[in-house]
Amino acid sequence: MITSTGNNLAVNGGPKMAENKDIHDGGCMCGAVRYRIQGPFSYSAHCHCRSCQRAVGAGFVTYTAVPSDRLEIRKGEMAIYNSSSGVRRGYCRDCGTSLLYAAEGWDDPAIMTATLDDPSVATPSSNAYTADKLTWVMLDPALKEYRHFP
Repeated sequence: MITSTGNNLAVNGGPKMAENKDIHDGGCMCGAVRYRIQGPFSYSAHCHCRSCQRAVGAGFVTYTAVPSDRLEIRKGEMAIYNSSSGVRRGYCRDCGTSLLYAAEGWDDPAIMTATLDDPSVATPSSNAYTADKLTWVMLDPALKEYRHFP
């Protein structure tokens, strides 16, 4: 479960994860926040909504999600920003790296795929909120496309 504690984001999963090949580490630019996720992933997708564009300062963001009991913060704490009703975005307070998106009613928080130590382990399967896609962004026709949330 993802909870807000003051201005921090806490991930309260189950017991410590067992070591296996489906474990992937990641973190922020400065190294103050480190996390571990255990696959398989719930999904990996590009989001083109205006909120995500503004949150990361780019044309779109790529997310990869796992159920909350398979996400573990191993070092530091994520600061949180309540970007809209029921939405919490986790980031590093020191360097500002966007790390996580969590929404009320979702059991699978989404990490910013590019913050994985090896982002190539997560291949996006779709584009969401293409109604907000910027004109200069070219979509991969092989991926599913959703004008809004699937």
